[in-house]
Amino acid sequence: MSKRNTQQRRHLIVKMVQEQGEVSVETLASFFETSEVTIRKDLTALEESGLLLRRYGGAVKIPSEMIEDSNEQLSKQKLAIANEAVKHIRDHNRIIIDSGSTTGAMVKALYQTGLVIMTNSLALATELTMLDNEPTVLMTGGTWDTRSDSFQGKVAEQVLRSYDFDQLFIGADGLDLVRGTTTFNELVGLSQIMAEVSREVIVLIESQKMGRKMPNLELEWKGVNKLITDADIDEEIKKTIESHGVEVIVACD
Repeated sequence: MSKRNTQQRRHLIVKMVQEQGEVSVETLASFFETSEVTIRKDLTALEESGLLLRRYGGAVKIPSEMIEDSNEQLSKQKLAIANEAVKHIRDHNRIIIDSGSTTGAMVKALYQTGLVIMTNSLALATELTMLDNEPTVLMTGGTWDTRSDSFQGKVAEQVLRSYDFDQLFIGADGLDLVRGTTTFNELVGLSQIMAEVSREVIVLIESQKMGRKMPNLELEWKGVNKLITDADIDEEIKKTIESHGVEVIVACD
């Protein structure tokens, strides 16, 4: 394989990932007759452009569900779920709002006073500071993760462990009906710490995502108290979730 310029090489890398589903750094370095360091730089740049997902030792193509989710505007279901979630917050509660579009939709609906709100999202923190009810806003800090547009890592985890909260509001990319909530993102440690330091864990998820078994288990059912979803939830799925001791709340449009 003759050497190509950076733009050509990266174009072909995307094509190979799309066709094969997954490729390793070693394979790409051999194919393009270049160093593994160069390939890793290529993969980082392509991931930041939203063209693939990095995985240990290589890259995988972005699942179609994730592409759809990243491009969609807030649906009626998301807004209904967010508005229902806000009803479960009391004045002066200490809450965590995880990064995400559904959890983010909660912000404009917040009306309670005296709230203390922790988040790992810069966008959410900015919106929170603009609310008329002036909540106290806390940031986790940590390492910025471009895949989730949020702070992650050990520093963020240490900050969270310094507090205790009444509630955590967190989304999910999918649900494993046997095990719990699932996600594309490998960085699940912070979500698990969020759940540990919260007295009540509330998952916000659209019904269409249920049954999706993403690669990474985020929260086991035993760590979830409530799940808020839309009216299109299948009744059998609802019963299965409830069998794990989770209260399922259906939001009205």
